[in-house]
This record gives sequence, C-alpha cells and structure tokens, in this order.
Amino acid sequence: MRYFLSVILAFCSSLCAAQVWEDQRIFGAAEATQQLRILSSTDTSFLVPVIDAFLEDRPNLKIEYLVHGTSTIDLLYRQNPGDFDLVISSAMDLQLKLVNDGFGKQVDDIDLPKSAKWRDTLFAFTKEPAAIVLNRAAFPNGDLPKTRQDLITALRNQPDVFKDKIATYDVRTSGLGYLFATQDARSSETFWRLMEVMGGLGTRLYCCSGQMIDGLVLGDIAVAYNVLGSYAEARAKTEPALAVILPSDFPTTMMRTIFASDAAQTNLEAEAFIRFLIEQQRDDGRNITGLPSVMSFGTQQSIPLNPALLSYLDALKRRTFIEAWENALVQ
Repeated sequence: MRYFLSVILAFCSSLCAAQVWEDQRIFGAAEATQQLRILSSTDTSFLVPVIDAFLEDRPNLKIEYLVHGTSTIDLLYRQNPGDFDLVISSAMDLQLKLVNDGFGKQVDDIDLPKSAKWRDTLFAFTKEPAAIVLNRAAFPNGDLPKTRQDLITALRNQPDVFKDKIATYDVRTSGLGYLFATQDARSSETFWRLMEVMGGLGTRLYCCSGQMIDGLVLGDIAVAYNVLGSYAEARAKTEPALAVILPSDFPTTMMRTIFASDAAQTNLEAEAFIRFLIEQQRDDGRNITGLPSVMSFGTQQSIPLNPALLSYLDALKRRTFIEAWENALVQ
C-alpha cells in the first residue's frame, strides 16, 4: 500500500512538472536559498511591481510565479497542495471552496473589512467589474449600449454587423466565466435573453479576457461580454478602438482573492507576502499593481464572499446551469 501511494504521488508530481504554464517567471537572486511558489490567474505584469518591492529587503528569497486559468489552478492545487505557497485567483467561488475544504492557512491581523475576507484565511485585494467591451468601429454613430437590454437591441437591429463577431467566456472551462454567468443569472432574466440573442448570432467562446481583448483590437470581434473590466481598461489606455462599458442596469463585480497554503513549507514568508500585497492595494495612491483596490467603486456591491458562493458548485446545479447555457448560447 505504501509503495502504491508513493507511485500515485510521484505521478501527480510529474503531471504538475509537465504542466505548460500560460506564464512562468522567477524573481530574485538565483543563489537565494528560500523560494515562494505562487499559483495565480493574474497576468504577471500586474504583480511584477509588488513582487519586486517585496523582494527588495529579502535577498535570500526568490519567487516563482506561475500563471494558469482559474479552473486549472483549482485542479493543480488540489493535486499538489504542498507544491505551492500562495494561490491567487479571480474565481471567488473556487477559492472559497478550497479554503472551506481545509487547504488554507489562517493569517491573523490582516486589516480588511469583514466583507473582504473569510475566516481570516481567504483575503480579497481587488474589486473588479465585469464589462461589455466593444470595438468602436461596430458603432460608427457613437451610440454605445449602456445596459444589457441596450446590447440586446443593438444585436437584434444589426445582425449582419454582429454575426460571428461576439465573444464571451466558455463557462464549461473557465472558472471566472462560470462565476460571472451564474451571478448574472441570479440577478436578472435579461441574462438568458441576451444569451439566446448572442447564440443566434454565432458567439465565439474563449478561455480568458486577454484573448477576447486581442480579438477586439484586431477587429475579429465587435462585442465581448463579461470581460474583466480591469484588464480591458488597462488595454484601452493604448488602444483607442476599445470602449469599455460597465452595465448600468446591474453590476457584476468580483473580488480577486489570495490564500496561503496550509501544506506549504514557507508559511512565514507567505503570510508576509499577503500582508504586503494588501498594504500595497490601499485606495490612497499607493496601489502599485494597477488593479482596482478592494476599496474601489465606493459603495458598489461585489459578489459576496460567503458560503452562498458554493451553491452553483454543487454538481447537479452546475450540470443544470451548463445545460441551460448550452441550449441558449451554443445553438
């Protein structure tokens, strides 16, 4: 039995080692004897300033930063929790489930509102809305949709303009996409009407916001629905073709979260990184990531960080939701 268990563990480790990352970078001195491994869905460019600043006073520490999609992160971490010191993800529900399942380490004295942390184990450091992102060329009169109903009307009025030029997440494979879609569906029936209209026009499905934004810039896509607003706003600064719309009918706003792995060996440095990251994300001019602080958007409500998030992770509810989504969108 002991031999059999060793074989299984070795197999899981080899899977992780063979993983093709969306990005993989090592920060710090090559001769550093301590290492933090961060498993993250956040594009490396946003965290570089924090990592560099954190390492300034830690010459004996290096950080390996590993990027993948939200669903894959959940699977990889569950297979090998001891291989990673910190987990960062925009999929709040998957993060909460990992912590609820006992994978997270309690870190005391993190200065955040109760709404931005869970059991002193899971901590939010950004508040980011889902956006409708448009290529302005598809709206030459400048009359951009401000609500989901406006978008429905625009798509119905000009199907020839938008045929095969609409994009959204594939909720079957994207953890964040699934979170946004289920929260939208809970908020309004407009979501399902929009999915049916988009499905009738041949919507393209993507893994992540970055790919949708690239398609918009190239003109391959005219409309992308539920794109991460923070990523779109950052890109729009240098791409005038992009228009970023935060729907005024109801906002869908997630909080990006981080937790320290209870199975990791470098717990003190992992805790220190969480404290440092939270401190750097204050909404008072000290935010060096460029991502919106968890204190941003005033009183605008985000998706609550509480056990209600776990509802749509139930196997039956997930299957039922995805079937309804496929019937509406994948026509």
